[in-house]
Amino acid sequence: NGPAMTRYIPLLPFLAALFWLAWTPPAAAGDKPIEAFFGNFMGRTISSTGDGLTERDLGVTIRAEGGGFTIDWKTITHKPGGRIKRKSYSINFIPSGRNNIYASAMKTNKFGGRVPLDPLKGEPYVWAKITGDTLSVYAMLVTDEGGYEMQVYERTLTEKGLALKFSRILDGKPLKQITGDLFRVGGR
Repeated sequence: NGPAMTRYIPLLPFLAALFWLAWTPPAAAGDKPIEAFFGNFMGRTISSTGDGLTERDLGVTIRAEGGGFTIDWKTITHKPGGRIKRKSYSINFIPSGRNNIYASAMKTNKFGGRVPLDPLKGEPYVWAKITGDTLSVYAMLVTDEGGYEMQVYERTLTEKGLALKFSRILDGKPLKQITGDLFRVGGR
């Protein structure tokens, strides 16, 4: 019993470490799986600015991509005087190893892996999380003065699609908040 058992004892720490590395905590009971957010959504917001009312047309697509997901979104802003400003973004997200937290995979490193951008180079550091019925995307930028800007997109599931809440914060001061409803178009 003694000599045979000693050959297996060194494996115990290895097996314990392997189990610890492979185990991820279970999702909170009320958190939706990422698949619940998949689909195409369209909507419009109206917000008040110093120049008057501003309308935005919004389009969002959330879909599976590799082992994670991608969010594509477009914003068309109708400015006073008939000017139009268009922006579009596409960000891939991969599991971070932490439950319901996803790392952005916005560039390829020298080993071919997908990694986040570097905020110290003026690039946004982006991540996502799911809490309950809400998929939140955070984008943090380090300003030229060494402060920070934070943009938060909260997309909450509704009966007809998604409720959007966008916040922009500069060094702890709220600069902008936009809310709107996006309606599911087509199937999932």
